[in-house]
Amino acid sequence: MTDLERRYARWMALFYPAHDRRKRGSELVDTYLALAAPGRRRPSPADIADLAAGGLRRRLRTAPGVGFRLAGLLALTTTSAFASWWAVLEVLAPRAPWSAQTGPFLSLGVAAWALWLLAAVVHAVAPGRWFRRAVLLAVLVTAGVLPAAMLTGILRPPLSVLLPQVVLGVVALGASARYRWWVRLAPLAAAALTVPVAAATEPRLGFNGDYYPCAVVALPAAATTLLIGATLLALALAARHDSRGVWALLILLTPIGILALNPIGAMLDNAGPGRPIVPEWSAMAAAGVVVAVVGPALLLLTLAATDRRSAGGRSLPAETTHCPTCGAPSNSA
Repeated sequence: MTDLERRYARWMALFYPAHDRRKRGSELVDTYLALAAPGRRRPSPADIADLAAGGLRRRLRTAPGVGFRLAGLLALTTTSAFASWWAVLEVLAPRAPWSAQTGPFLSLGVAAWALWLLAAVVHAVAPGRWFRRAVLLAVLVTAGVLPAAMLTGILRPPLSVLLPQVVLGVVALGASARYRWWVRLAPLAAAALTVPVAAATEPRLGFNGDYYPCAVVALPAAATTLLIGATLLALALAARHDSRGVWALLILLTPIGILALNPIGAMLDNAGPGRPIVPEWSAMAAAGVVVAVVGPALLLLTLAATDRRSAGGRSLPAETTHCPTCGAPSNSA
């Protein structure tokens, strides 16, 4: 085996599922070798990108890929509920007299929340390409609120509110599958049900005219709800020999950890019993590092273990997947 062939095989081992490598690995490597320029010793960046795209498409057809679609639906439902919650805060929270306002709203965050609610509508009426574009736009605008506030001096939501929305939004891209209409309405239903709860709660929590009092209550509560809901769903599906729920739970661990940064940071903060409701930035940063490492590591270790089991001759759960619309088992071969 030449150095170039060995390097192509290593890249393929990184991106492609084991059962694909076993069935078509040699054929794919030979194709890339035949197209490579004479004398080339390493795969070109274009070939690596092509391998990554092909491997991603194949993985999205496996059990982890189907789990990503389920995780995307749960993430979109959460972002829609939060968008509704924060939009109500933008309207009802008292304004500090010294703060620059955005028209009748509290901060620049109202633009992001409007786009997230629009994404929920698009998911209900036009899933697929248009939905992915709507979510991507919402993610970019949410991330852009921070620099926009720095340039304009207008109030913005805290980073502890913006970051979970961005991370959940990336996962929500997986919700582009064409579910049944009543399933696609779940994010909109969550947003609608959140409005009366927020309207009754936020005027009391938002007594300082900012996000913090609401955030320290709403974010951990959402983390707990999402964790319990995803775990119960994983157990229910596992009882039917369906691994979608387990993969969805693994994918959602990182967003759940981001939602729970405040209590995790409080546990790492050594300020004592009288510590403030918002931990020190050092504790929050340490909590962020823990979440950013542990969640993806668990997912990657599980993927590696599944690939190793498949490489040993046992079939992946992906060989028998489930229809994202009705949940009926289907043979991917």
